[in-house]
Amino acid sequence: MKLYDAPWAPSPRRVRIYLAEKGIEVERKTIDLRNGEQLSDPYLKINPRGAVPALELDSGEVLNESAAICRYFEALHPEPPLFGSTPLEIGRITSWTRRIEGDGYAAAVYVLRNSVPAFADRAEAGKWPALPQIPELATRGSIMWSAFVDALDERLGESDWVAGDTYSFADITALVTIDFASRAKLPLPDDAANIRRWHEAASARPSAEA
Repeated sequence: MKLYDAPWAPSPRRVRIYLAEKGIEVERKTIDLRNGEQLSDPYLKINPRGAVPALELDSGEVLNESAAICRYFEALHPEPPLFGSTPLEIGRITSWTRRIEGDGYAAAVYVLRNSVPAFADRAEAGKWPALPQIPELATRGSIMWSAFVDALDERLGESDWVAGDTYSFADITALVTIDFASRAKLPLPDDAANIRRWHEAASARPSAEA
């Protein structure tokens, strides 16, 4: 199998961190996003969505969503469990992962894609018709981000990790989201002490450098 990767994009990083935590080695091919390789005909034949990551299986089938790729590997290599091992753990991790994606990551995407000039007419990642930027969405994203950070900080005042006492896929998702948001100039507030404590611990794990 082969993983189509990009070194600075958040979704491929989520897969790399997951694989590093599991100790899984996969052949990788880097896609040059800056020069638009993801929209080239050769890559579009692999992933018509024109986005990364994509996992090409030995059968030729392609999985092209970061969470789906990680769930695939979790089924192949269940230990150590990063999606939970009991019904309650699975529910918590899934719930927090979806909340981070929908409230935090989406907020950062709204801001970045609708305010940075480099993304003019490219307000969504992947292969789309021209999508103009909407400044109001950047404003919405900033409001969403503030609310998300408050909720996450409160949660991390209750437990060491996002979904409980052990590191999980929810923490991977949160780490990628927080770091990505900083590129959209959405910093953590000074009083987010619980997130800062957690971020230091998550960033210190060797997988964070994957």
